[in-house]
Amino acid sequence: MENSESLIDKIKAEKVKPIPKWKFSIKEKFISIIFIIALLFGGLSFSIILFAIQQLDFSLITHMTHSWLEFSLAILPFLWIILLVLFLVFAMLGIKKSKSGYKFSLSKLFLFNTSFSILIGTFFFISGGAGWLENKFAVNVASYESIQEKKEKMWNIPQEGYLAGTIKNINPIEFELESFQGKNWIINYENANKPGFMVLENGVEIKIIGKIISDNKFRADEIRPWGGSGRFRNSKGR
Repeated sequence: MENSESLIDKIKAEKVKPIPKWKFSIKEKFISIIFIIALLFGGLSFSIILFAIQQLDFSLITHMTHSWLEFSLAILPFLWIILLVLFLVFAMLGIKKSKSGYKFSLSKLFLFNTSFSILIGTFFFISGGAGWLENKFAVNVASYESIQEKKEKMWNIPQEGYLAGTIKNINPIEFELESFQGKNWIINYENANKPGFMVLENGVEIKIIGKIISDNKFRADEIRPWGGSGRFRNSKGR
């Protein structure tokens, strides 16, 4: 009884007032908004990572002198991987700070948030939004090197046998290729392997594995489609 009275006296002396219920309500809504935003942006980040993986030509590894690790480091969007991790952490904190957060262990929170980010990201990727978003980001952020720019660099190493660009002035044995860096090459493709569905004609974007014959001549051993519709290639508006 004495303890209760002393506590009441202390509350009166310090003029402690109860926190209004509406403040708790606003806090819960704010935490919910942070959680939803973090989950959505985590999903968007994951969709761009999927887009980067789609652009990887894993069969190229067998032709390259570089390792798989070097190959992956050259094209994977580490900015978006870091953002995915950050948004997952924010989403986990959002649940943990909620009134029911004590019910969830860290492993459950991680599994829950990761699963939802994967679902959101996969849907956005399938709908074509990942390439669009990555392109918009590249156009509006000058210092950002897009996935397509990384891919172009990877396929512009003619001295190692990799070349890519747009077909011009084709005939049954040779065609002119304007590389994505603006150099014109004469490509001999008489004995080149290519997919059966692929049609070589003016304006088609391709990638080639072969060998330099002379300064501006290149022999194609394999010809492959550049990938996709090509509408995201010029990510900086070139």
